[in-house]
Amino acid sequence: MTREELKRLWFNIPTDPDKKQENTIIVETNCGHVTITRDGPSGYSSFKTNQGENALQYALDRMSENDGVRDLSKYQLIIK
Repeated sequence: MTREELKRLWFNIPTDPDKKQENTIIVETNCGHVTITRDGPSGYSSFKTNQGENALQYALDRMSENDGVRDLSKYQLIIK
């Protein structure tokens, strides 16, 4: 199979248009990591940062701010 055939097959994989948007903010308190993920029909996005002891406060601040582009208040907060 050639590279061109593989590329055509990859970009023609059917997607599920009825897939529900899943938005989560995961806070790992033992290591201070905050991961913000968005997964849905429009694609997948992930952002991870190390905030140390302020990880939970960082996540709460991000959820309360609304910059007009992205509203994180509706994201599911998971604390590990």
